[in-house]
Amino acid sequence: MALIVHKYGGSSVGTVERIKNVARRVAYHYKQGNQIVVVVSAMQGETNRLLGLAHELSKTPDPRELDVIAATGEQVTIGLLSIALQEMGLQSKSYTGGQVRVLTDSAFTKARILSIDRDNIINDLNSGKIVVVAGFQGNDKDGNITTLGRGGSDTSAVALAAALRADECQIYTDVDGVYTTDPRIVPEARRLDTITFEEMLEMASLGSKVLQIRSVEFAGKYKVKLRVLSSLDDPESSAPGTLITFEEKNNVEQEIISGIAFSRDEAKISIMGVEDRPGIAYAILVAVAEANIDVDMIVQNISESGHTDFSFTVGNAEYEKTLKVLNEQHDSRKFIAREIKGDKSICKVSVVGIGMRTHAGVAAKMFRALAEEGINIQVISTSEIKISVIIEEKYLELAVRVLHKAFDLEQAPVL
Repeated sequence: MALIVHKYGGSSVGTVERIKNVARRVAYHYKQGNQIVVVVSAMQGETNRLLGLAHELSKTPDPRELDVIAATGEQVTIGLLSIALQEMGLQSKSYTGGQVRVLTDSAFTKARILSIDRDNIINDLNSGKIVVVAGFQGNDKDGNITTLGRGGSDTSAVALAAALRADECQIYTDVDGVYTTDPRIVPEARRLDTITFEEMLEMASLGSKVLQIRSVEFAGKYKVKLRVLSSLDDPESSAPGTLITFEEKNNVEQEIISGIAFSRDEAKISIMGVEDRPGIAYAILVAVAEANIDVDMIVQNISESGHTDFSFTVGNAEYEKTLKVLNEQHDSRKFIAREIKGDKSICKVSVVGIGMRTHAGVAAKMFRALAEEGINIQVISTSEIKISVIIEEKYLELAVRVLHKAFDLEQAPVL
């Protein structure tokens, strides 16, 4: 008997018929002799609808109340799926995050999981029940409802799998695995049989929407076996999906790049003509950090006449907030700059692969492919297994296509 955690996203439970389909899939795996815990998101579009109502009332709604509102979407789904399973003659019990006792910190809308009480779920599983849990949510120490940020149901599923010591955590989506890039942009994109946690972490952090980055971090930290599969296939004949593994591929010498990731959710902030002195980066970014704004790529130009330009990127949703924070800091003379400006017409494109460790020339090939299409690079960031560039958003799809072709990703690696 295996203990398996299933996770289904909003598109997989977007209608009553799709919820019935999920119930049939869960029942199939349960009848194979497995213990099943199911983590679900809200129905597709529901969270946006709920938050939209709040924003109709206020431009800056209280984050605590936003979490109260947003958490109700998953509560509906767990009840519907449990009813669907019961109608099939199976025992099922639903839990909100608070009922499981998923303890989080108090960072409303971006909470982090601190601990999970596994006892009630284990007791239900041992009594033959299928347990259905609301993803994306928990409670803080004061009993307040908290949410984990968009895509947080993946994190809930992996955290539960870790707490329950599950044999596997299966993430079901509307695609049948992790692809070399988005097939909607590159029809020749290829499904990967395996990808390392290291590569998947980079892909998730760089814009791949298949898995949420914190879920991959959790899986890597607690050694949770993770698999991405399609919720739309017949469970009896479905593809094996993509296994996210801790082991590097045996064919690393042949497969230099595993995928092309991209993100449209990017905005660049530039602080022009700031004094070039020790501590200036801290003076600029400390208030941004205190405002709970995540900063991504950072670049500082060479000093000229004692002054420099300092740029960094943030998510589009944080753009206005970041400009407001920086202007307040400038007005209070925490730093002095000639100009603070922003640009939302950018995107990030990245190549990812553990093969970079053993192959030179990846950056040159990437930059040449972009240059040949007249695509200008604004910012570059690298790690051991990825290279990211900021370019104008209008070139995103072209850049993804030319890089996918440049690295021959449409072709399966030679084993």
